[in-house]
Amino acid sequence: MLIRSDEVKRGVQTLFAKANEEAAQMFESEKARLYQQLKLEGIMASPLNICITCDSEKAGPVVLGRTHDKAMDLYSTVCAVQNLMLAARAEGVGTGWVSIFDKAELKKLLNLPEHVTPVAYLCLGYVDFFYQKPELESVGWRKRLAVEEQVMFDRWDNQESDNEENQALLDELIRRSESE
Repeated sequence: MLIRSDEVKRGVQTLFAKANEEAAQMFESEKARLYQQLKLEGIMASPLNICITCDSEKAGPVVLGRTHDKAMDLYSTVCAVQNLMLAARAEGVGTGWVSIFDKAELKKLLNLPEHVTPVAYLCLGYVDFFYQKPELESVGWRKRLAVEEQVMFDRWDNQESDNEENQALLDELIRRSESE
């Protein structure tokens, strides 16, 4: 759903402002101060807002790929969002994913049917610059997690690379993450 109307954007921004205030109260003092300094939306500033939705009824009751995991349509939609964001970045267009709002209220504002899920609310437009690192890392919200603590081999609790091939793969992942 393409959203260009200032009236609709103001409605979404109102939903964001309410939820953002609620969220700010959830953090301890220092984090709360930092949270309130973050730019978490560009709803009115961006020329185009997009609400990407998932209609689980569109393809019928039995869908290839969803026979055993009904959420696959949502996962596919999220992948499409990421592809859109990567393509936009390649073209010099900034995207922001606004997630701080009451989803039920957003559905009501946008008149979405009950079975349609809003997956992503994006703000798109040209930006002055792109961060070299993820913005939340750059401003000190959270440090990047160490790759070697996130990769496991064959089982959930196995972080030991017990062969040279696994170790080489892990070393390459670490090298790439450190060069970013």
